[in-house]
Amino acid sequence: MKVETQVFRGYGKRKELNTQTAVECRFGREVETVLTVSCACVLTNTEVQNGEVRYGGKAQFSIVYEDAEKHVCRAEKGVEFSASLKDDFCFPALTARAAVSCENIAVRREGASVFATALLGLDISLYGEQTFEYLAGGDLILKRDPVKVLTARLVSGNAETDDEFETEFLTDILQHSETVNLSSIVCETGTLRLEGEVNVGILALKGNALASFERLVPFRIELPCDAAAYGASAEAKVAVTDANLRADSDEDKGKCTLTVELSLLAEGCVYEETEVDAVTDAFSLTHAATPVFSTAESAGVGEADHVTERIAGKCALSSPIDFSDTLEAVTLQRAEAELTVTEMGKTVEGVAMSTLIVQGADGSHRGIELSLPFSVPIETGDATISVLVLGMSARQRQEGEIEAEATLKITACEKRKVTARLVSGCEEGELLPEKDSAVSVYIPRAGDGLWELAKSLKKSPEEVSASNPDIQFPIKEGQRVIVYRKKSVL
Repeated sequence: MKVETQVFRGYGKRKELNTQTAVECRFGREVETVLTVSCACVLTNTEVQNGEVRYGGKAQFSIVYEDAEKHVCRAEKGVEFSASLKDDFCFPALTARAAVSCENIAVRREGASVFATALLGLDISLYGEQTFEYLAGGDLILKRDPVKVLTARLVSGNAETDDEFETEFLTDILQHSETVNLSSIVCETGTLRLEGEVNVGILALKGNALASFERLVPFRIELPCDAAAYGASAEAKVAVTDANLRADSDEDKGKCTLTVELSLLAEGCVYEETEVDAVTDAFSLTHAATPVFSTAESAGVGEADHVTERIAGKCALSSPIDFSDTLEAVTLQRAEAELTVTEMGKTVEGVAMSTLIVQGADGSHRGIELSLPFSVPIETGDATISVLVLGMSARQRQEGEIEAEATLKITACEKRKVTARLVSGCEEGELLPEKDSAVSVYIPRAGDGLWELAKSLKKSPEEVSASNPDIQFPIKEGQRVIVYRKKSVL
């Protein structure tokens, strides 16, 4: 029995990997008390090799601290890092797209030095050729159906955005942080358009006191892509690769003009839905044949849901507080969240966090980590979750307790998986016995279609239709099917 096969070749997302890397930085003896510490990470290289993904980058640590004379100071240091993630699936022909974020920072003192350790989280997507083999012809009766396959087209580009705004008089900028919120991903003809904003958080000296504020800097990025078309689905990530802040103060007017300049790296993936005319079932007219089925899977994205929610409540504190403390600034707003399925539906469960800087009765400062839990209902399928925390404020109504409020911008990007079941081969069995009768009458099962009926009769669908032109499908109960067989006359 002759069998012909065909191979589909496309390009798509093959696998997603996650890993963590610890990066450490040392600061000198001048640091007496650490108030806040942040870490901005940028990947400089990602390479797929046999059995592993190698990656490297730079982590920029920024600390605000108090020295022995209780002066508030700042310091920055950069640390390069490199590591690898082992996985047997990896091979050099794959392309890796990676996003890095700082998940946690710990501070410890050893002797005269202070060490800041950042735990970096990496989400790595591997793209490459995706192939599957399917039956194309031969000595068989074939059922052909269009099956859907998602293919991917990678795009990337750099962009810049800036903003200028006026604030009250500032003595010095101590620390800044940038968080990207991607609010719109739209495919247009030949272009992937990305829109969103970068939330720039600023911690500054205002005279002898500390102050914190934030600014949303909008951006719009257009990435050329031949595969982009209206209605196509896409995913993207935007990272801040460099941030420059400049303050021009006018002490006489008590005003300060702040200029923010941001360099952005945008990486996107446009998904195309391709239809393959594949064989989904087969049988032989002459032999007992068993089709061999295989599954072809391809990954992409669906719709993105955006939810804005105001949250408030009592915070968990990293250290005690009382009414002798003066609340000065809330800085380094961030969130951890995940999609959770409950009996009531799907919710985004997480914690909004920030650093609260207070001044004690003796004039010294210290930083307290705030954690405000939240639960927000959302309507989505399996999705990746990102959360932007805005406008977090804190107050002490009762001694020892901090109440906080914040606005959350939640984005749920739905994951999509397309699965196609098709015939990749056929196992030949015994020769079928030849029917002696010239005419046979069958009573098929109710609900059968033309293909199911032809397969059970071991006749081509065209032959069954020609013999029974009046029959309607699906088969109704009690219908009869007539099969004619040509007989040679001796």
